[in-house]
Amino acid sequence: MSSGAAHAVLAASAARAASAPVRVSGIGFVTPIGRTVEAFDEALFAGRSAVRAQTLEIKGMDPMALAVAACDFDSNGVRSTSRLPLDRGTAMALAAAQDAAGEAKLDLETIDRDRLGIFWGCGLAGAGTFDNTTSALYGEQRRMRPTTVLTVMPNAAVAELALHFGARGSAIAYACACASSAVAIGEAMRAIRGGWIDVAIVGGHDAMLTPGVMASWHAMRVMAPPPADAPSSACRPFSGDRAGFAIGEGAAALVLESEAHAAARGAEAAPFVLAGYATNCDGTHITNPDSAGQVRVMRAALRDAGIEASEVGHINAHGTATSAGDAAEAASIREVFGNTVPVSATKAIHGHVLGGGGAIELVAALRALARETLPPIANLQTPDAAFDLDFVQGEAREAKGIRYALSNSFAFGGTNAVIVAGRASDR
Repeated sequence: MSSGAAHAVLAASAARAASAPVRVSGIGFVTPIGRTVEAFDEALFAGRSAVRAQTLEIKGMDPMALAVAACDFDSNGVRSTSRLPLDRGTAMALAAAQDAAGEAKLDLETIDRDRLGIFWGCGLAGAGTFDNTTSALYGEQRRMRPTTVLTVMPNAAVAELALHFGARGSAIAYACACASSAVAIGEAMRAIRGGWIDVAIVGGHDAMLTPGVMASWHAMRVMAPPPADAPSSACRPFSGDRAGFAIGEGAAALVLESEAHAAARGAEAAPFVLAGYATNCDGTHITNPDSAGQVRVMRAALRDAGIEASEVGHINAHGTATSAGDAAEAASIREVFGNTVPVSATKAIHGHVLGGGGAIELVAALRALARETLPPIANLQTPDAAFDLDFVQGEAREAKGIRYALSNSFAFGGTNAVIVAGRASDR
């Protein structure tokens, strides 16, 4: 073989690897709608919201009526390898990752730890610890714990996960606001495709249901007020009367690996793959989304997956139920897909988990593929008349033969991330 032909073969091989699907071998999660697949599915496909009303009272301020989605989770029961105190969010991350690794049947004694990576996203790591610490310091003049920095640092969860799993490959934290966990998952895909690692534990979390953080979000006027007679209806994505989101908490983790690595360890066939990913930045405004940037990133994700827009059978929209956010996303989806692809928006069900939202919503998209059923947009009675899209409204919709689902994550700062998931049997 000539040198030119050899180079051509190598280039073709590299191109195939760079666009190869990445296997999803396991998932785990801690969410306001449950920690088991059975509980998650029951709420997701029934459109049953976990959002509840909470009154926040801070000395010297008027009481604030908030819509929140909290997890039934005992963070004090989670023990870390580092033996340090864990922030609530980090405890959720560790629990979700342990569940994902268990489902994937990862044998840590047999895999190459040098090629095991941790890729994790969150918006505000250590929020609960930081809020409690500053309250104790300034309100009660108590000393700070010497471990405070290690508990609130942005890579706290990544460090704990790496220690727990003995990972010696990449261990990277991503903080891109509401796109954080989607970016973490996508960048792990790229690392596996590029041959830098074989297997990764990925995902994200946020646990911001603390007084200081909730008051800060309330001050931005993007949180929906809970209706007195029906607080679970506070978040209404794409509705003509939408009024903002309900803040949630939680974590979701996935085990990703190359097909070669899965085959070498004798893993069972997985039903799902991640087929495409793209990220970009609007570059226009720190809070107002730009539909042009969203159009570019969705088209780039489709190109990365090697599919056409017509092959997508479901979109789980970012769908925050804010006025500007839903308008920009509806316009961008219409530009890329027309009005023929069914659109869901699950934040009305599990709350807006901010940096962890992309991971939880990807799990929702995977469950839609598994069940061949699309979750409804909870609380959507009358869509905004300006939005010409096929919303999944009222009840779950059967989607027999669905092959691909797309999950959108669009963040403050203009960071956009889109993941395309598919059925393994169709790749």
